[in-house]
Amino acid sequence: MRLTIRDIQKMKTAGERIAMLTAYDATSAYLSEAAGAPMLLVGDSMGMVIQGHDSTIPVTLDHIIYHSGIVVRATQRALVVGDMPFMTYKANVEQAMGNAARLMQEAGVSAVKLEGGEYIAPTIDRIVQAGIPVMAHIGLTPQSVNQFGGFRVQGKDKDTAEQLMCDAQAVQDAGAFAVVLELVPAPLAQEITKSLKIPTIGIGAGPHCSGQVQVFHDLLGLYPSFGPRHAKQYANVGEVIQTALASYVREVQSGDFPTAENSSSMSEEILAEIRGRWH
Repeated sequence: MRLTIRDIQKMKTAGERIAMLTAYDATSAYLSEAAGAPMLLVGDSMGMVIQGHDSTIPVTLDHIIYHSGIVVRATQRALVVGDMPFMTYKANVEQAMGNAARLMQEAGVSAVKLEGGEYIAPTIDRIVQAGIPVMAHIGLTPQSVNQFGGFRVQGKDKDTAEQLMCDAQAVQDAGAFAVVLELVPAPLAQEITKSLKIPTIGIGAGPHCSGQVQVFHDLLGLYPSFGPRHAKQYANVGEVIQTALASYVREVQSGDFPTAENSSSMSEEILAEIRGRWH
């Protein structure tokens, strides 16, 4: 049975840390759920690690719906959250509700994620009132990276720190079941976590959040040209894969692959008939 937002919220109450991973296809979804991750995020980070862009901006709602549907089909227990991409929820509330509904109906996700704090809280409230669970996202919001001037830590001075506290309270009051804190100083993330009833999910926000979320490719070394400080590489799977593929290429070029073990045989009598007809 698939976990619900209540199960995730109970994890915070029980003091159980929440390990969340991104997933974009059947392989990453299956492996992440098998590893025990209770929540999977089909993130617009796919723009960088799957599509090869330098930001999340080019990702469309259709992209998220397509990949989210795959992740949902490949899992049975994990709560699957689908990202709302750039400018799919900020024009007006009606746009946001319509696009969130598409993500739920067409992909089958259990919740959607929106970036923004106080200013997006009324939209979160309307979506939640419509029966769609929402995960909020404050701090460094990647869809606003051009406005921030790059991937920079947020909330280091008094004014921005207080604004993040207000943002966190606003999204909780609007009905968000959890909130992602991205690139927030660890002490501030700790204060936000203490002040909220809902779980905080950190990424580059220190060890005191209710849980953590990391990009699948970063943890496994599958995207070697990008290694953010907040990520930890638990295995260099990319190097293993590259070595294996290079061995395949060499064996094809040398004629060592395929061998008889990789091939099928047939009746010599039938083969003789074929030869007689065509030669």
